[in-house]
Amino acid sequence: MQAPQQRGEVLVDGKRLETLWIEPADKDRPAIVMLHEGLGSVALWKDFPQLLASRTGCGLLVYSRYGLGNSDRLLEKRPVKFMHHEGEVVLPELLDKLNITRPILLGHSDGGSIAIIFAGKYPGRPRALILEAPHVFVEDLSVASIAQAKVAYLTTDLPWKLGRYHQHVDATFWGWNDIWLDPKFRSWNIEEYLPAIRCPVLCIQGEDDEYGTIAQVKAIQARVPATEIVMPPNCKHSPHRDQPEATLEKMVEFVAKVEGSVSVTAVIKTAVEEQAAAPE
Repeated sequence: MQAPQQRGEVLVDGKRLETLWIEPADKDRPAIVMLHEGLGSVALWKDFPQLLASRTGCGLLVYSRYGLGNSDRLLEKRPVKFMHHEGEVVLPELLDKLNITRPILLGHSDGGSIAIIFAGKYPGRPRALILEAPHVFVEDLSVASIAQAKVAYLTTDLPWKLGRYHQHVDATFWGWNDIWLDPKFRSWNIEEYLPAIRCPVLCIQGEDDEYGTIAQVKAIQARVPATEIVMPPNCKHSPHRDQPEATLEKMVEFVAKVEGSVSVTAVIKTAVEEQAAAPE
């Protein structure tokens, strides 16, 4: 049985963002907030949020960032630090407006980078991070693949395909493609946020990822010791699409592990508090 869904919108940082909320089966479980890839949206996640909600019992928030999906149209060129703004300003305001505390952040590609920025800036706010193919710096492979995407957009039916998931497809595509191919973007790097992260981290990156190498997740693990890396075979940049069952199973296992560690911590804390309060 599918959990009830609520579609809506919220005004954050002066922009209208589309949202999808999937009700939790157990209100005591943490919310999972899903942060899509650079050309992602609520719709492009397809049925994965519902599957994850059903398997974990958690409530799920899915939203389209500014300029994507059915959110407000992008009206300006994206700056080099657009993901910094999403992680430091937009995401915390969104969570505050929707009264979501201590969520598990599930970020894919650019969404994973935004989750890292948020967790490094506000280390006490996330309960855990699930990162699919995140970027912490720019690689030649990434730029080459994004350049190929530009050719595909100009010469194939890619605009039509993306148009099924984005209301303003041209503005959406060029907003993403232009900044990633801007020479100024080659110096983009968010490794400085990693040492402050205090929560458990699961990195899932396909062995055949065409947008990033293993150096990305290894850089995360080197600076965040509580990082687990999974690299599914026969998998490119989108594990939840390329290897959906294996990816779902790993995420469900990780969420259960995170909940267990939180419960144990809470029990220990309660026991210590009760002991301190007990009369001698």
